[in-house]
Amino acid sequence: MAGPELGLRFQRCFLAARQLRAFPWLELEHGLRTSRGSSLLLDILHRHESAVAEPLDELYDALGAILNEEESTHCYKHYLLPTGECVTLSESVAVISEGTTGLVTWEAALHLAEWALQNPSGFRNRTVLELGSGIGFTGIAICKTCNPKTYIFSDYHHRVLQQLKQNICLNGFVLEPEAAQHIQLESGGQKAEGANQQNPKVIVAELEWGSVTEKQLLALQPDVIIAADVVYDPEIIGALVGLLQQFSTSRADRKPPEVYIASTVRNPDTYHLFQAQLDKAGIGWQIIPAHSNHVFLCDVHPNVTILQLFI
Repeated sequence: MAGPELGLRFQRCFLAARQLRAFPWLELEHGLRTSRGSSLLLDILHRHESAVAEPLDELYDALGAILNEEESTHCYKHYLLPTGECVTLSESVAVISEGTTGLVTWEAALHLAEWALQNPSGFRNRTVLELGSGIGFTGIAICKTCNPKTYIFSDYHHRVLQQLKQNICLNGFVLEPEAAQHIQLESGGQKAEGANQQNPKVIVAELEWGSVTEKQLLALQPDVIIAADVVYDPEIIGALVGLLQQFSTSRADRKPPEVYIASTVRNPDTYHLFQAQLDKAGIGWQIIPAHSNHVFLCDVHPNVTILQLFI
């Protein structure tokens, strides 16, 4: 609720309360000037009820409106790792909020993290780029358990990037400053001798798949590329496949990155379109066998798969 509107509602409630002679209205006037949110209205209502006065509808209406406004749009979720550590995330309580679906953790992110936990050697001491990181679950789990050298989270929606950064810091990682991130990427993710091997360099990059420049590609230079739940909209599949093609041609004499894409197959047509686009682009793929060790408590979707791509 906007400040002026909240103040006006409090003023109307205060004037209604002053009609009751039993009220200590000077004390309440001071509360009006210093209190915010629902606490003052609750105080007024308690005093009003103790005075055995007629109910003031204005007060109850105002309290209901303020409590509704104060209701949080986010919650905290905790995911226990096999190491005993925990991934804590601030997530949206709505599947779609602020124009994006990227503010919640999706099934494929859990599935990909479980697979990574069972295959830590694929990430150890390597530079990992995650496409469409969302609010960060998979990457944070990998950073806590698989000891990558550098982990580059990426997304494009401004609100998602903001929440992603908050969650990374919430889990004890220190983001590289903007200037340091630029230097880190320009150096191809190289790590100085003697650096702490237990804490990866953590970078958040704003990356729009359809407009990635050659300079950005040369700066990223990942050893591994991963993504979860990014194959859900036919309109973005072309940009995703095009980006993967760019990585295959920007490596010079370096080995191409390993690529793993986890997907929840909600619409088979969309998933088959992705596979067809990969075939058309000359990108090979194979399905990684499903793992049976489920670490995270969630509803297990029967159609979650991981594709390994060969670019």
